[in-house]
Amino acid sequence: MGKAARKKNKAPKVREVFVAQPFEGLAAEPELVALREFVPSATAPLTLTEGREVTLATVLPGAAAAFVRSDERVFVGLQVQTRSSDISRDLGRALKWALDAKPGDVLSVPDTTTPGGEGERLQDLLVADAQLDVTLHANFDWWLPEDTDAEGEVKLSLDRANEAIMPTERLGRGSYWVLAGEKAHLRWVRPEPENALLQALARLSAAGTLGLGEGSRYAGSFRAHGLLVPVWDLDSEAHAREWAEPAAQLGARLDEALASLDAEPLNTAERRARDGLIGRQLTLR
Repeated sequence: MGKAARKKNKAPKVREVFVAQPFEGLAAEPELVALREFVPSATAPLTLTEGREVTLATVLPGAAAAFVRSDERVFVGLQVQTRSSDISRDLGRALKWALDAKPGDVLSVPDTTTPGGEGERLQDLLVADAQLDVTLHANFDWWLPEDTDAEGEVKLSLDRANEAIMPTERLGRGSYWVLAGEKAHLRWVRPEPENALLQALARLSAAGTLGLGEGSRYAGSFRAHGLLVPVWDLDSEAHAREWAEPAAQLGARLDEALASLDAEPLNTAERRARDGLIGRQLTLR
């Protein structure tokens, strides 16, 4: 067979297209981003279109993509070892695997070898307008069924994971207080388009109302999976619940600023504030 014939019979290479906003279209998008990026130990039941019971988790043993516990409870993990160009499709494939798996089965890594356009995404499997009912855990003991003691390597893995947890509290939708060493932060995954959110943040900044009160400071923001995540430094001596009401008030101010943008464009001071905010951004993938 000549070179021309060999080239003609060669299968075309599938080009992977990076999906910048993998959870777009899901009402739970801010929570999915938070659980994927910085919440250490949390679970949430998924509302599937076909009515099966599956639990979404931040981290599974060995950072697995999915596993079925010995009590037949099905888990799918967000924080995994590898990923493809579309996290939503990775999770969809892991979820489909888990629905057919047996107790004790583990999917160590997501299926990233199947051509990128094949396989269902989360958007195809979940009820789109369903929110996540997130439960935060102080440890990873939920890896095991109740009244089960960890032994051997399982116990070592569990102990290591528990030691690495940073204290975390949920203040609202996509909004989490995190104690990172000697510093405390509010990390707030926002669902709005980045440009509109930056303008609203700038409006509050120019008015001097971007903070959460005494002991707080706006630190900047990072992008994660297509959404902007503003971050505030907080007084670490104050308990998380002391920031719940200031965060709610800040959220109300932010919503008001967002609503005002169409009728009232940014003025000179607000545009300067926006430029300063843009200079304090990072991107996570």
